[in-house]
Amino acid sequence: MSVTPPTKMRSWLFAPGDSEKKMAKAADSAADIALFDLEDAVAPENKVLARQMIHDFLRTRDGLERLWVRVNPLDGPHTLADLAAIMPARPGGIMLPKANGRSDVERLDHYLSALEVANGIAEGSTPLIVLVTETAEAMFHTGDYKGAPRVVALSWGAEDLADSIGASSNRNADGSYGYTYELARSLCLLGAAAAGVAAIETIQGDFRDLDSLKSRAAKVRRDGYRGMLAIHPAQVDVINAAFSPTTDEIAEAQAIVDLFAAHPGVGTIGYKGGMLDRPHLSRAEQLLRQVGP
Repeated sequence: MSVTPPTKMRSWLFAPGDSEKKMAKAADSAADIALFDLEDAVAPENKVLARQMIHDFLRTRDGLERLWVRVNPLDGPHTLADLAAIMPARPGGIMLPKANGRSDVERLDHYLSALEVANGIAEGSTPLIVLVTETAEAMFHTGDYKGAPRVVALSWGAEDLADSIGASSNRNADGSYGYTYELARSLCLLGAAAAGVAAIETIQGDFRDLDSLKSRAAKVRRDGYRGMLAIHPAQVDVINAAFSPTTDEIAEAQAIVDLFAAHPGVGTIGYKGGMLDRPHLSRAEQLLRQVGP
């Protein structure tokens, strides 16, 4: 069975799995996906408790397709216990952190298939978002995810990557990301395009600076990103707005599609004093698909 990507993947809001209050806030927010965290947000001594709390929380909720869980990385001791605890509650999807490459996704696919069958879930139906730049090794495999089982989105991370390579900071003096981390962002985008899945921008740590968030989200959307991770409910509305096509954009895209439809077989066509060709048509069609039928 092939997975069905979520209809909307603009905003992905993290909540620690050991806080019922914060999970409820994330679930009740306008975020397209609420991500209950078993990894960085939960101390090792609280992971057993967090697994049970997420399981119990999911059991009380409708709309499970938008309630996802970030498990711990496969090279540690916690992943199987995470999955065994949460899969009976049928989470909408799984985030895999610190993936070193496609082989990690394939290994996780085997684990999930066994747990789906054991819990009466359609085999192969649980989708994945994969964090593909959090280790040095992972950077060399960002283009390997085409056809990888279950994957519907790729995202990147700068903090764990800095730790992986022994950097003292991932920022330039002006606060912008250093070259290696901009490279990670680009490789994630290219990897997602090659795989035919959504590219999701990493978090903005300063959740109070909504102006900066708005600017950054608009920039990465222009680059080709389709959504962004969030760490606070205040960021969700800004992200949703930034990754939603405007009325003017929709009208422009529809006009381009209609223009080419009225002139079948034409490779280039004049429009507003310039020339359009097939890549312009493709981009217009992609934008309209984001809006839906």
